[in-house]
Amino acid sequence: MSAPIVPDSQHRGLVALLPQPLRNLALLARFDRPIGWWLLFWPCAWGVLLAGGQARWDLIAWMLIGAIAMRGAGCVYNDIVDADLDRQVARTASRPVASGATSKRVAWAWLAALCLIGLIVLLQLRWEARLVALGSLAPVAAYPFMKRITWWPQAWLGLVFSWGALVGWAALRGDGLAVLAALYAGSICWVIGYDTIYALQDVEDDALVGIRSSARRLGSHVRGGVAGFYAAALAFWALAFWLLRPDWAALLALVPMAIHLGWQVATLLPHDGAQALARFRANRFAGFLMALACWVVGNA
Repeated sequence: MSAPIVPDSQHRGLVALLPQPLRNLALLARFDRPIGWWLLFWPCAWGVLLAGGQARWDLIAWMLIGAIAMRGAGCVYNDIVDADLDRQVARTASRPVASGATSKRVAWAWLAALCLIGLIVLLQLRWEARLVALGSLAPVAAYPFMKRITWWPQAWLGLVFSWGALVGWAALRGDGLAVLAALYAGSICWVIGYDTIYALQDVEDDALVGIRSSARRLGSHVRGGVAGFYAAALAFWALAFWLLRPDWAALLALVPMAIHLGWQVATLLPHDGAQALARFRANRFAGFLMALACWVVGNA
């Protein structure tokens, strides 16, 4: 049985060329939707660049590989845990495990293979960064259950998807923890903002099934809520920059990011799922703008 290629796939042609079993595995790990691993990777790059690792392209490359593998592993684990719920939501019913295209046994084996790649990346880091990276396992394992017990699973996702900032910094430095804390807090707020936008696609189905999300909780105030989280992210990032480099000029590096996030909020149409998906995907470019800001400030 072959899993259908979902409408929001960004690489329909490439995935369609794969043999059926490999296509199912690619879809299971969301290799056809690279936005996920970009969003996981950018905080890693921020941590490295703000820590002064502008010349450490080898480290950044390893972290990119790790982000691709571990985002895939996270998706596989999430689909195993959420198979019953996924079958009840139109957008997720065609996922390989939920649809029966891939058995849970195969999914677990694929998860182990992706984690092995993650282990290879982990061994490239110094021991302090390894410990920090391993600390993410518990939050990652708990994430799929958050939508069952809290209205804010996006906040938990923020803890998980921002963890790379901690790893990137720890790979180079053991000091400046206040700077790192502010960078991490800002990333969490950013993730809550963009994942709230993403959750707008499923508001109606989530309400029928009983899945909780920040998009449902905010209701008609969702645009204001996203704006608030983005503003908090910028405030925390400004604090991180100031603590590292107390110079007003350093804060100017955040202006492009602020403009981009403001554009997302101003043009967001909460009741248009396709448009919300486009604004969510725009955060790949937002992550790049923040990486440039960290490169400038961390290079001082």
